This record gives sequence, structure tokens and C-alpha cells, in this order.
Amino acid sequence: MGAGHPSQADCRRGVRAVLDGLPAGSLVLAAVSGGTDSLALAGALAAEGAAHDVTVGAIVVDHGLQEESADTAVLAAQQCADLGLAPVAVVQAVITSSGDGLEADAREARYTALAETAAAMGEEHPAHVVLLGHTRDDQAEQVLLGLARGSGARSLAGMADLVVRAGTPFVRPLLHLPRTTTEKACAAWGLVAWEDPMNSDRAYARVRVRQALAALEADLGPGLAEALARSADLLRDDADLLDDLAEQAVPDDDPAGIPVTDLADLAPALRSRVWRRLLVAAGAPAGALGAAHVAACDRLVTDWHGQGALHLPGDLRVRRADHRVHIGRAPGGQ
Repeated sequence: MGAGHPSQADCRRGVRAVLDGLPAGSLVLAAVSGGTDSLALAGALAAEGAAHDVTVGAIVVDHGLQEESADTAVLAAQQCADLGLAPVAVVQAVITSSGDGLEADAREARYTALAETAAAMGEEHPAHVVLLGHTRDDQAEQVLLGLARGSGARSLAGMADLVVRAGTPFVRPLLHLPRTTTEKACAAWGLVAWEDPMNSDRAYARVRVRQALAALEADLGPGLAEALARSADLLRDDADLLDDLAEQAVPDDDPAGIPVTDLADLAPALRSRVWRRLLVAAGAPAGALGAAHVAACDRLVTDWHGQGALHLPGDLRVRRADHRVHIGRAPGGQ
């Protein structure tokens, strides 16, 4: 399978950079939805696999959110097999409600299904990795969505090239490419992409952000998506450093509580991150823990006037007494 079109070569270069760093015999799997980006990723992985001493396959995830989702998954799996990818697995994502919305719940279910399937398929390989087809446009949308929500630097840093979940490395080799490249690559490889109706449903925030980004580029000129993605790269470096410093600054676990001075002496940018680590470690669900919760906790240190205990997600209670901060479960909590 050649790479006659520049878009194919661009996709292949991104995948090649991942394969070059893997030990011989590794299992590399493309996460495929049947959409343009993931099929272009599958095409690039199939094209590069022969030149590397690795096994290349695919996992097709069926969320079951549309009536035709099972047929779409079968078609995507067949196209992956026709490309030469093997093994190819079709898995059902089990979506459970967390209160964070359908998009977040579907994303969590997708990661769980991918990680579990990849781990099972990779048992006989020295290493396994899952490739995700996110593009620069996805990155720009992520940053714009974070801006609209008033999020902090970590959210505005967007998606990382590499993330590890449940022991499985997930890599995004196309994150530097615009979506137009994956569209052209699919056409060049003769791949038939499925268009998820959710991608045009304005009930979802990401769809509204995608349309807003297109409108902004029309008004401000091309290059906005690239600029947002570049800002995310810069912010990620800053956020990584602050997170490392915050990890080092987390006070030791003390049954008697955390001395207020241990927190008050920290710079605000570090203290907010330390608070978040303390709360998550105590049992607060990370997805339900917002900036307002962290700010309320911080006021126990910076604006203490005898306020009562705070009630936080995960049935946590945070209070100040005797110059110490106490974090624990509510009476009767699990």
C-alpha cells in the first residue's frame, strides 16, 4: 500500500515516530470508531507496520448509541482487516452514568474498553500501545472548550501526546495534523468513513465549540486552530512543572490533620494543586471536583473566620480546627 498522496505520508510519519521507539514484538493497536480520523490512523498503521518488527491491529469500539452502530462497527472492522491489520477486535463500550454528561461517560467507557481489550490482546507481547486518532482540530476545540468553561492551565493544556490509563499507554500520533489531512488520506486510501450524527447535534458542547471555531476562523482568518494548539503545548509544559512541584509539596498524611502553616506557606498556584491532590486522595471523584470546591477549601487557609465544615463530592467533609485542616468522610460514609 503506497503513500502517493502527501496526506498519507504525513499520517505515516506520525505513526512511524511511535513505532520507531517500541521494542521488537510489540503490539500496536489503532482505536477505530469508523470516522475519518481513526480510519486514516488505521491506514497509516497498516502502511508502516511491515517496516517494523511489531504486530499491528485495531480495536473497534461500539458505543451502541445509534441504531446502526453495530453495522458501523462491523464495516470499520472489515476495512481494518482489508488494510492488513490483524488482530482486529470489535468491543462494546459499557456506558454508565456519572452525572458528568453523555460525552464524558462515553469517553470513560471507551477508554475502559480499549485498555481492557489491549491488555488482554497484548499478554504475549513485550509491550502494547493503543493509538488514538485525535487531530490538531480536536486539540483546538479542547482548548476553546476549556476557555468557555473558565478552566485552569491543566485543562487549557489540552490533550497530551501520551497518556497512560489502567496500565495501557495511549498515544496520539496525528495530534499535529489538521483534520483536512486525515480526510484526504482516507480518500487516497479508498476508505469509507462514517459520520457520527452526534458530531452535528448542537445539544453537545463540543459540537457548538467546533462550529464556533469555524466561525472564528472565518472572521479572524486561517491559523486559529494551529495557534490554539500551540498555546496548549506551551501551557502543558508549565502545567507539568507546577504539577511536579505540587506533588513534592503535598504534606505527609497525619491523623491529627494538616498544619495550616504547611499550606499557607505555599504559593497559590501550588496550593490549589496540592488541595486537589489531597481531596482526590481522600476520595473525592476527580471529575466532580471543581474549581469552586478547591477555592472554598483554600479559604480555610487564606480567609479563615470560623466557617463551618465544607461538604464536598465523595461525601467528604473538610474543616479547620486547632490550626489544622481535617479531611475525611462524612459520618456513615463509605
